[in-house]
Amino acid sequence: MRAWSHYFNQERIVFALTVLLLIVFALTLPKFLAPSNLLSLVRSVAVLGILGLGMLIVVLGRGIDLSLVATMAISVAWSLQLAASGMSMASAMGIGLLLALGMSLVTGILIAYAEIPSLFATLAMATFVYGFGRAHLITGTDVVYLPPNIGAVASLGQGALFGIPMPIVVAAVAALIAYLFLRYTKPGRFIYAIGDNLASARIGGVPVRPILVAQYVIAGGIAFVAGLVTATSAEAMNTRVVNSNMIYDVILVVVLGGVGLSGGRGNVRNVIVGALLIGVLMNGMTIMDVQYTIQNVVKSLILLLAIVVDSIVNPRDEQTGQQGDI
Repeated sequence: MRAWSHYFNQERIVFALTVLLLIVFALTLPKFLAPSNLLSLVRSVAVLGILGLGMLIVVLGRGIDLSLVATMAISVAWSLQLAASGMSMASAMGIGLLLALGMSLVTGILIAYAEIPSLFATLAMATFVYGFGRAHLITGTDVVYLPPNIGAVASLGQGALFGIPMPIVVAAVAALIAYLFLRYTKPGRFIYAIGDNLASARIGGVPVRPILVAQYVIAGGIAFVAGLVTATSAEAMNTRVVNSNMIYDVILVVVLGGVGLSGGRGNVRNVIVGALLIGVLMNGMTIMDVQYTIQNVVKSLILLLAIVVDSIVNPRDEQTGQQGDI
Protein backbone atom coordinates (compact mmCIF):
# COMPACT_ATOMS: atom_id res chain seq x y z
CA MET A 1 0.00 0.00 0.00
CA ARG A 2 2.85 2.36 0.82
CA ALA A 3 4.55 1.59 -2.49
CA TRP A 4 1.30 2.34 -4.33
CA SER A 5 0.87 5.71 -2.60
CA HIS A 6 4.53 6.53 -3.24
CA TYR A 7 4.28 6.05 -7.00
CA PHE A 8 0.78 7.50 -7.39
CA ASN A 9 0.84 10.61 -5.26
CA GLN A 10 -1.17 13.71 -6.19
CA GLU A 11 1.70 15.41 -7.99
CA ARG A 12 2.29 12.47 -10.33
CA ILE A 13 -1.41 12.01 -10.98
CA VAL A 14 -1.75 15.70 -11.91
CA PHE A 15 1.30 15.47 -14.17
CA ALA A 16 -0.18 12.38 -15.86
CA LEU A 17 -3.46 14.24 -16.39
CA THR A 18 -1.53 17.14 -17.93
CA VAL A 19 0.19 14.79 -20.40
CA LEU A 20 -3.14 13.13 -21.18
CA LEU A 21 -4.78 16.50 -21.86
CA LEU A 22 -1.85 17.50 -24.08
CA ILE A 23 -2.32 14.33 -26.16
CA VAL A 24 -6.09 14.72 -26.40
CA PHE A 25 -5.91 18.40 -27.39
CA ALA A 26 -3.08 17.71 -29.84
CA LEU A 27 -5.21 15.08 -31.59
CA THR A 28 -8.48 17.01 -31.57
CA LEU A 29 -7.47 20.68 -31.87
CA PRO A 30 -5.51 21.50 -35.07
CA LYS A 31 -4.02 24.75 -33.72
CA PHE A 32 -2.99 23.39 -30.33
CA LEU A 33 0.51 22.19 -31.28
CA ALA A 34 1.40 25.38 -33.13
CA PRO A 35 4.64 26.78 -31.61
CA SER A 36 3.00 30.17 -31.13
CA ASN A 37 0.14 28.57 -29.18
CA LEU A 38 2.45 26.48 -26.98
CA LEU A 39 4.51 29.57 -26.15
CA SER A 40 1.30 31.47 -25.45
CA LEU A 41 0.17 28.63 -23.18
CA VAL A 42 3.30 28.70 -21.03
CA ARG A 43 3.40 32.49 -21.07
CA SER A 44 -0.21 32.68 -19.88
CA VAL A 45 0.54 30.68 -16.74
CA ALA A 46 3.85 32.41 -15.99
CA VAL A 47 2.27 35.09 -13.80
CA LEU A 48 -0.01 32.51 -12.18
CA GLY A 49 3.04 30.39 -11.44
CA ILE A 50 4.96 33.31 -9.93
CA LEU A 51 2.04 34.17 -7.65
CA GLY A 52 1.76 30.47 -6.85
CA LEU A 53 5.32 30.54 -5.51
CA GLY A 54 4.35 33.31 -3.09
CA MET A 55 1.28 31.38 -2.01
CA LEU A 56 3.41 28.23 -1.62
CA ILE A 57 5.72 29.89 0.90
CA VAL A 58 2.73 31.07 2.95
CA VAL A 59 0.79 27.80 2.79
CA LEU A 60 3.85 25.76 3.80
CA GLY A 61 3.79 27.70 7.07
CA ARG A 62 0.11 26.92 7.69
CA GLY A 63 -1.21 30.19 6.33
CA ILE A 64 -2.98 31.56 3.29
CA ASP A 65 -2.76 34.96 1.59
CA LEU A 66 -5.88 36.30 -0.13
CA SER A 67 -4.28 39.74 -0.53
CA LEU A 68 -1.64 38.71 -3.10
CA VAL A 69 -3.53 39.95 -6.16
CA ALA A 70 -4.54 43.23 -4.48
CA THR A 71 -0.94 43.82 -3.41
CA MET A 72 0.28 43.03 -6.92
CA ALA A 73 -2.19 45.31 -8.71
CA ILE A 74 -2.08 48.37 -6.47
CA SER A 75 1.69 48.46 -5.84
CA VAL A 76 2.57 48.14 -9.54
CA ALA A 77 -0.18 50.51 -10.69
CA TRP A 78 1.07 53.12 -8.23
CA SER A 79 4.63 52.67 -9.50
CA LEU A 80 3.47 53.23 -13.09
CA GLN A 81 1.47 56.29 -12.11
CA LEU A 82 4.40 57.80 -10.22
CA ALA A 83 6.66 57.21 -13.22
CA ALA A 84 4.09 58.79 -15.54
CA SER A 85 4.00 61.87 -13.29
CA GLY A 86 7.73 62.46 -13.87
CA MET A 87 9.47 60.35 -11.24
CA SER A 88 12.31 58.14 -12.43
CA MET A 89 11.28 54.55 -13.11
CA ALA A 90 13.80 53.22 -10.60
CA SER A 91 12.44 55.42 -7.80
CA ALA A 92 8.84 54.65 -8.74
CA MET A 93 9.52 50.92 -8.69
CA GLY A 94 11.30 51.24 -5.35
CA ILE A 95 8.31 53.01 -3.81
CA GLY A 96 5.88 50.45 -5.25
CA LEU A 97 8.00 47.61 -3.89
CA LEU A 98 8.10 49.26 -0.46
CA LEU A 99 4.31 49.53 -0.52
CA ALA A 100 3.98 45.82 -1.34
CA LEU A 101 6.45 44.84 1.38
CA GLY A 102 4.92 47.26 3.89
CA MET A 103 1.37 45.99 3.43
CA SER A 104 2.61 42.40 3.65
CA LEU A 105 4.57 43.27 6.80
CA VAL A 106 1.41 44.59 8.45
CA THR A 107 -0.42 41.42 7.42
CA GLY A 108 2.31 39.24 8.89
CA ILE A 109 2.32 41.15 12.17
CA LEU A 110 -1.47 40.84 12.50
CA ILE A 111 -1.22 37.08 11.99
CA ALA A 112 1.93 36.35 13.99
CA TYR A 113 1.56 38.74 16.91
CA ALA A 114 -2.15 39.65 17.08
CA GLU A 115 -2.92 35.98 16.23
CA ILE A 116 -5.67 36.85 13.78
CA PRO A 117 -6.41 33.83 11.54
CA SER A 118 -4.67 34.31 8.20
CA LEU A 119 -7.87 33.75 6.23
CA PHE A 120 -9.55 36.77 7.82
CA ALA A 121 -6.45 38.96 8.13
CA THR A 122 -5.52 38.63 4.46
CA LEU A 123 -9.12 38.99 3.28
CA ALA A 124 -9.42 42.24 5.23
CA MET A 125 -6.02 43.41 4.00
CA ALA A 126 -6.99 42.72 0.39
CA THR A 127 -10.07 44.91 0.78
CA PHE A 128 -8.05 47.63 2.53
CA VAL A 129 -5.22 47.66 -0.02
CA TYR A 130 -7.61 47.86 -2.94
CA GLY A 131 -9.83 50.51 -1.34
CA PHE A 132 -6.93 52.64 -0.07
CA GLY A 133 -5.10 52.33 -3.37
CA ARG A 134 -8.08 53.31 -5.50
CA ALA A 135 -9.04 56.20 -3.20
CA HIS A 136 -5.64 57.72 -2.43
CA LEU A 137 -2.95 56.30 -4.74
CA ILE A 138 -4.49 55.37 -8.10
CA THR A 139 -6.80 58.26 -8.90
CA GLY A 140 -9.10 58.81 -11.84
CA THR A 141 -8.80 55.47 -13.62
CA ASP A 142 -9.00 51.71 -13.23
CA VAL A 143 -6.26 51.11 -15.79
CA VAL A 144 -2.75 52.58 -15.53
CA TYR A 145 -0.74 52.35 -18.74
CA LEU A 146 3.02 52.03 -19.12
CA PRO A 147 4.71 55.45 -18.96
CA PRO A 148 7.00 56.66 -21.77
CA ASN A 149 10.04 56.35 -19.48
CA ILE A 150 9.46 52.66 -18.75
CA GLY A 151 12.85 51.82 -20.27
CA ALA A 152 14.37 48.37 -19.86
CA VAL A 153 11.65 47.30 -17.42
CA ALA A 154 9.36 46.73 -20.42
CA SER A 155 11.52 43.77 -21.43
CA LEU A 156 10.16 41.79 -18.46
CA GLY A 157 6.93 41.28 -20.35
CA GLN A 158 7.82 42.00 -23.94
CA GLY A 159 11.41 40.80 -24.35
CA ALA A 160 12.89 37.38 -25.01
CA LEU A 161 16.03 35.47 -24.04
CA PHE A 162 17.31 33.03 -26.68
CA GLY A 163 13.84 33.08 -28.21
CA ILE A 164 12.10 32.32 -24.92
CA PRO A 165 9.60 35.03 -23.82
CA MET A 166 10.82 36.87 -20.73
CA PRO A 167 7.72 36.10 -18.61
CA ILE A 168 8.67 32.43 -18.87
CA VAL A 169 12.30 33.23 -18.01
CA VAL A 170 11.26 35.33 -15.00
CA ALA A 171 8.96 32.56 -13.77
CA ALA A 172 11.75 29.99 -14.16
CA VAL A 173 14.25 32.17 -12.27
CA ALA A 174 11.70 32.83 -9.52
CA ALA A 175 11.03 29.09 -9.23
CA LEU A 176 14.76 28.36 -8.95
CA ILE A 177 15.26 31.01 -6.26
CA ALA A 178 12.23 29.74 -4.31
CA TYR A 179 13.54 26.17 -4.55
CA LEU A 180 17.00 27.14 -3.29
CA PHE A 181 15.48 29.24 -0.50
CA LEU A 182 13.19 26.49 0.77
CA ARG A 183 15.71 23.68 0.33
CA TYR A 184 19.02 25.15 1.44
CA THR A 185 18.42 28.11 3.76
CA LYS A 186 17.66 28.06 7.46
CA PRO A 187 14.50 30.25 7.16
CA GLY A 188 13.23 27.89 4.45
CA ARG A 189 13.66 24.89 6.72
CA PHE A 190 12.02 26.83 9.55
CA ILE A 191 8.94 27.40 7.37
CA TYR A 192 8.62 23.65 6.81
CA ALA A 193 9.11 23.02 10.54
CA ILE A 194 6.38 25.50 11.48
CA GLY A 195 4.00 24.01 8.97
CA ASP A 196 4.72 20.47 10.11
CA ASN A 197 4.28 21.16 13.82
CA LEU A 198 4.17 24.70 15.17
CA ALA A 199 4.45 23.72 18.83
CA SER A 200 7.46 21.47 18.23
CA ALA A 201 9.11 24.16 16.12
CA ARG A 202 8.72 26.69 18.94
CA ILE A 203 10.10 24.23 21.50
CA GLY A 204 12.99 23.47 19.16
CA GLY A 205 14.07 27.10 19.13
CA VAL A 206 12.53 28.24 15.83
CA PRO A 207 11.67 31.99 15.93
CA VAL A 208 8.09 31.24 14.97
CA ARG A 209 6.61 34.75 14.95
CA PRO A 210 9.39 36.43 12.92
CA ILE A 211 9.33 33.58 10.39
CA LEU A 212 5.55 33.89 10.04
CA VAL A 213 5.97 37.60 9.34
CA ALA A 214 8.84 36.94 6.91
CA GLN A 215 6.85 34.52 4.78
CA TYR A 216 4.14 37.12 4.13
CA VAL A 217 6.74 39.79 3.34
CA ILE A 218 8.43 37.42 0.87
CA ALA A 219 5.05 36.69 -0.72
CA GLY A 220 4.43 40.42 -1.08
CA GLY A 221 7.75 40.89 -2.87
CA ILE A 222 6.93 38.02 -5.21
CA ALA A 223 3.53 39.59 -5.92
CA PHE A 224 5.25 42.82 -6.97
CA VAL A 225 7.44 40.92 -9.44
CA ALA A 226 4.37 39.16 -10.84
CA GLY A 227 2.71 42.55 -11.22
CA LEU A 228 5.63 43.95 -13.20
CA VAL A 229 5.48 40.99 -15.58
CA THR A 230 1.70 41.40 -15.92
CA ALA A 231 1.85 45.14 -16.56
CA THR A 232 4.70 45.01 -19.07
CA SER A 233 3.09 42.10 -20.94
CA ALA A 234 -0.27 43.86 -21.28
CA GLU A 235 1.29 47.37 -21.42
CA ALA A 236 -0.98 48.35 -18.52
CA MET A 237 -2.06 47.35 -15.05
CA ASN A 238 -5.80 46.91 -14.69
CA THR A 239 -6.61 47.27 -10.99
CA ARG A 240 -9.98 45.60 -11.54
CA VAL A 241 -8.11 42.28 -11.61
CA VAL A 242 -8.48 42.41 -7.82
CA ASN A 243 -12.20 41.71 -8.27
CA SER A 244 -11.58 38.80 -10.62
CA ASN A 245 -11.16 35.11 -9.81
CA MET A 246 -7.37 35.32 -10.06
CA ILE A 247 -6.67 34.72 -6.38
CA TYR A 248 -8.70 31.51 -6.54
CA ASP A 249 -6.71 30.44 -9.59
CA VAL A 250 -3.54 30.92 -7.55
CA ILE A 251 -4.92 28.77 -4.73
CA LEU A 252 -6.04 26.21 -7.31
CA VAL A 253 -2.54 25.96 -8.78
CA VAL A 254 -1.02 25.39 -5.34
CA VAL A 255 -3.56 22.89 -4.00
CA LEU A 256 -3.99 21.04 -7.27
CA GLY A 257 -0.25 20.44 -7.54
CA GLY A 258 -0.24 18.65 -4.19
CA VAL A 259 0.74 21.29 -1.61
CA GLY A 260 -0.94 20.42 1.69
CA LEU A 261 -3.20 23.12 3.13
CA SER A 262 -2.37 21.75 6.59
CA GLY A 263 1.18 23.03 6.11
CA GLY A 264 4.65 21.57 5.91
CA ARG A 265 4.05 19.51 2.74
CA GLY A 266 4.86 20.61 -0.78
CA ASN A 267 7.54 22.14 -2.95
CA VAL A 268 8.13 24.29 -6.02
CA ARG A 269 7.61 21.32 -8.32
CA ASN A 270 4.00 21.02 -7.10
CA VAL A 271 3.30 24.60 -8.15
CA ILE A 272 4.81 24.04 -11.60
CA VAL A 273 2.74 20.90 -12.18
CA GLY A 274 -0.46 22.59 -11.02
CA ALA A 275 0.17 25.66 -13.20
CA LEU A 276 0.84 23.52 -16.28
CA LEU A 277 -2.39 21.54 -15.87
CA ILE A 278 -4.49 24.69 -15.50
CA GLY A 279 -2.66 26.32 -18.41
CA VAL A 280 -3.27 23.35 -20.72
CA LEU A 281 -6.91 23.05 -19.66
CA MET A 282 -7.68 26.77 -20.08
CA ASN A 283 -5.82 26.97 -23.39
CA GLY A 284 -7.72 24.01 -24.79
CA MET A 285 -11.09 25.37 -23.67
CA THR A 286 -10.25 28.78 -25.15
CA ILE A 287 -9.43 27.22 -28.53
CA MET A 288 -12.72 25.32 -28.32
CA ASP A 289 -14.43 28.67 -27.66
CA VAL A 290 -15.84 27.56 -24.31
CA GLN A 291 -17.55 30.48 -22.56
CA TYR A 292 -15.59 32.23 -19.81
CA THR A 293 -18.31 31.52 -17.24
CA ILE A 294 -18.16 27.81 -18.08
CA GLN A 295 -14.37 27.88 -17.69
CA ASN A 296 -14.83 29.38 -14.22
CA VAL A 297 -17.30 26.64 -13.32
CA VAL A 298 -14.80 23.99 -14.42
CA LYS A 299 -12.00 25.61 -12.39
CA SER A 300 -14.28 25.88 -9.36
CA LEU A 301 -15.13 22.19 -9.53
CA ILE A 302 -11.45 21.29 -9.88
CA LEU A 303 -10.57 23.48 -6.87
CA LEU A 304 -13.31 21.84 -4.79
CA LEU A 305 -12.09 18.38 -5.79
CA ALA A 306 -8.48 19.32 -5.01
CA ILE A 307 -9.45 20.55 -1.53
CA VAL A 308 -11.38 17.34 -0.85
CA VAL A 309 -8.39 15.26 -1.97
CA ASP A 310 -6.09 17.39 0.19
CA SER A 311 -8.31 16.89 3.24
CA ILE A 312 -8.03 13.13 2.72
CA VAL A 313 -4.32 12.96 1.90
CA ASN A 314 -3.25 15.61 4.43
CA PRO A 315 -5.81 15.46 7.25
CA ARG A 316 -5.95 18.40 9.64
CA ASP A 317 -4.47 17.55 13.02
CA GLU A 318 -5.78 18.86 16.33
CA GLN A 319 -3.28 21.69 16.43
CA THR A 320 -4.23 22.94 12.97
CA GLY A 321 -7.87 22.90 13.88
CA GLN A 322 -7.22 24.93 17.01
CA GLN A 323 -5.07 27.43 15.16
CA GLY A 324 -7.92 28.04 12.72
CA ASP A 325 -5.73 29.59 10.05
CA ILE A 326 -7.30 27.83 7.10
